[in-house]
Amino acid sequence: MRLWLRSMLLALAASLALPAALAQPVRTGIVTFLSGPAAGPFGVPARNAAELMAEMLNAGSVPAPYATKGFGGNPIELVIIDEAGGPQKQVAEFRNLAQRVDLVIGYISSGDCLAIAPVAEELKKLTVLFDCGTPRIFEDASYKYVFRTGGTATMDNVSAAMYLLEKHPNVKSIAGINQNYAWGQDSWTDFEAAMKALRPTIEVKTSQMTKLMAGQFGAEISTLLASGADVIHSSFWGGDLEGLVLQGAPRGLFSKHVVVLSAGEPAITRLGTKIPEGTIIGARGPFGPFAPDTPLARWFKGAYQDRYQVAPNYAAYKMATALLGVKAAYEKAQAGGAQRPTQEQIIAAFENLTFEGPGGQVRMALGKGHQAVMDVAVGTVKHVGGELQIVDIKRYPADKMNPPEGVKSEAWIKSGFKSR
Repeated sequence: MRLWLRSMLLALAASLALPAALAQPVRTGIVTFLSGPAAGPFGVPARNAAELMAEMLNAGSVPAPYATKGFGGNPIELVIIDEAGGPQKQVAEFRNLAQRVDLVIGYISSGDCLAIAPVAEELKKLTVLFDCGTPRIFEDASYKYVFRTGGTATMDNVSAAMYLLEKHPNVKSIAGINQNYAWGQDSWTDFEAAMKALRPTIEVKTSQMTKLMAGQFGAEISTLLASGADVIHSSFWGGDLEGLVLQGAPRGLFSKHVVVLSAGEPAITRLGTKIPEGTIIGARGPFGPFAPDTPLARWFKGAYQDRYQVAPNYAAYKMATALLGVKAAYEKAQAGGAQRPTQEQIIAAFENLTFEGPGGQVRMALGKGHQAVMDVAVGTVKHVGGELQIVDIKRYPADKMNPPEGVKSEAWIKSGFKSR
């Protein structure tokens, strides 16, 4: 009897310990700017969101459909890496990181994403790009191990062009000031092409391409003012965006032209009403003041503000979206019966996945199921009671702002946005 009782107790103890033994941490690499000019507007908010989301997911405190703990009951353990240093350095960092983690979520810079994607494929490491905007990732190549849970710069600039002409139907000419690297070049290319597709008679006065983080734009502002363009487009961010606003506004750049800041939302908190009224602003998707009124969106904004005493910007929303996308894929893979699904099973579950994020529905609809599409929203700056507000917000559906599968953005825009 004693032997029987002892064996029963041991079996019971083993059964009770089984879930804990199976619940092993999912080591998740997070790569975002922690230093350099992109840290303030993007990198640190993204890191903050990653830490908040990991803590809340591990506690089971995120609203439905994400109320289960961690990734399918397995705790999330973050390994955070600084994205600063350029593509060559990031490739070396990635090779080291890939040996230490189960998956990687990261990258703000378009140049870094373009460099990392083929290396992730070479190393067969599940890698989720959460922010970088260049459409070239999945339009110029095909990947098995790489996903992107945010939209491309194409939707930012197509929606900005449509919104501009709806608000200002008499526009006859445009000019641009953008940073001279992949992000700025792609943004201007898409905006210019979208304007020409929507209004073939549009005149392009000048395109100013500046050195990244130049900071001083006196000569370029003079050229823009002299151009006589009705509209100035810029995809500037960080210190360059602040410099453009603070240097351009006193000289009349914003009063003499309609200014479109296709990714201007992160500057709202820092600049406030220094951003002149009438400026058209985007947030790289339905984020920040453009987020939908859903329980998940309200929860995320409230939890982030409570923790960091500032509203989350689009970089924070996009990091949260990436983590929720991984969770949704992980738990879909678990539905096949594996408590700890393999990387192959997670990838299969991630492809063509539709899930809910704090910015609304995310569909992995392009890049053979590896590239997300989302709705996008654009609005106009207004000063109300000494504070900046975004008004006249218009939301554009994802399927109208992105090319169909297998069609490059540039060709889609030039075709007049044909669905096929």
